[in-house]
Amino acid sequence: MTKLHTAPRSHEEIADLFAAETREPSDAFAAAFTETIDGFRIAREEQVTSLPMPDAWEAQTATELLLSTMFDVLRGTRLEGLSGRIAWGIVHSFHKVADMLDREADQAAVKVKSLIRDADGSEVAMGDLEEATQLCQSLDEARDAVACMRDHAAQSYHAETGRPWSSPRGSMVSAKSTASVVAARDFLAARRQRRLDAHNPQGPIILFSGGQVWEDHALLTRTLDGIRRRVPHMVLVTTAQNKGCDAIAASWAARAGVPLVAFALEGLKRKYGERAAFMRNQQMLGLRPVEAIVCQGSGIQSNLARMVKERGVPAHFFRIEDQGRDAA
Repeated sequence: MTKLHTAPRSHEEIADLFAAETREPSDAFAAAFTETIDGFRIAREEQVTSLPMPDAWEAQTATELLLSTMFDVLRGTRLEGLSGRIAWGIVHSFHKVADMLDREADQAAVKVKSLIRDADGSEVAMGDLEEATQLCQSLDEARDAVACMRDHAAQSYHAETGRPWSSPRGSMVSAKSTASVVAARDFLAARRQRRLDAHNPQGPIILFSGGQVWEDHALLTRTLDGIRRRVPHMVLVTTAQNKGCDAIAASWAARAGVPLVAFALEGLKRKYGERAAFMRNQQMLGLRPVEAIVCQGSGIQSNLARMVKERGVPAHFFRIEDQGRDAA
C-alpha cells in the first residue's frame, strides 16, 4: 500500500506523488487485474469485449486517491468533520458493488448448471452453454477486481482515520458430453472448490464474541495481533454482529488477511427460536477452538464465557470497564 500523508497536500504534491511511484502494484492488485478469459461481458445484453483490464497500478493508486484527496480537500475547513463519513461511504460503495456482482455470479452459475444438465449436444445448446459460462467467468473476474479495490480503500480509510472500516451488515451430465460441456463442468468444479476453500477455511480456530457497544479498537486489535503471532494460520470465528466487538474483529480480519467465519443467527432462529444464540455458542465450541476472546455484552456472551471456562479453552475476557487500558 502506498504510504499516505497525514499533512495537507496540494494538487502539485499529488502530481509529484504520482511521479515518484514505482508503478509496481501490490500482489493483490496484480492478481485481481489480470485477464482470466478472452471475451468479457457482465450482462447478457452486452456485447462481448476483448478490451484489457485496467492497469493494476493505476487502479490501486486511483482507489487510494479517492479517499486521500477527499480528506485533503476538506482538511482545515468547516466540513472536515464529515470527511470520515464520506470516506466510509466510498468504501461501502465498493463493497455494495462487489456484493451485487457476487450474487449475479451465483445466479449465472445456476444457469450454467441447468444448461449442463439439459445439454443434448446440439449446436444451439452448446452455444448457449458457452455464453452462460463466459458470463459467469466475467462476473467472477469483475467481482475480484472490485473487491480488491474495496479492500484497498478500507486500508486507506483506516490509515486516514485510525479506525478500521466495517460493513453495516455483518458466507452431472449424460453420456452425450461434448467439448463444451466438459469445459463448462471443469469451470464449475473449479468455482465450487474456490467457494469451498473460501467458506470452509482450514486452520486453528480462534473464537470471538462481544457486545454491540464497544469503542476500544486498540485493545481488541492488540489482542488479536498477539494471537496471530502465536497462531499464524488462525481462522477467526465470530458471532456475526454488525456493530461493536464483532465488527471490529471483522475489520481486523479483513485487514490482516485472516479467514473469518461468521456464525449468523438467521438459520438457527427458524429452528431453535429464542434458544438460537445459545445453540450457536454450542456449535462454535464444537469447532474445538484453541483460544477465545469474549468481551462483555449480553447473556449470550456470559453463557459463552462460562462454557469456554468449563472446557478449559485458553481465553481473554474483557469487561466494558477494561476499555482504555493496556491489553497486557
